[in-house]
Amino acid sequence: MIGKNIARIRKKRGYTLSEFAELANISKSYLSNIERDINKNPSLEVMQKMAKVLNVDLITLLKPCNDLDKHLFIEKEWVNFLNELKELGIEKEEIQQYKLLIEFIKWQNERSE
Repeated sequence: MIGKNIARIRKKRGYTLSEFAELANISKSYLSNIERDINKNPSLEVMQKMAKVLNVDLITLLKPCNDLDKHLFIEKEWVNFLNELKELGIEKEEIQQYKLLIEFIKWQNERSE
């Protein structure tokens, strides 16, 4: 089950088995064994490496295949944007304040058109 999810997400992200194994810093044969469910219990460390490369959380990798189709994948650009906000020191709690500012700017732009 885990292996099929990983393979599905990997392919959706456009990675070959070799590319993904290299990016996750795991051997291609080990990854292949995980994806074919030969190794059904990869370590947490390996799972975290794969999740990081795929830009998903661990829960996504563990979900049953039929749930995976319903899962909303966050676009890489949004993840990068949120990471940039975090690096700027903006806390989650502050996002609501910025949302109000963005809505105001959007409202002003709509009025000026």
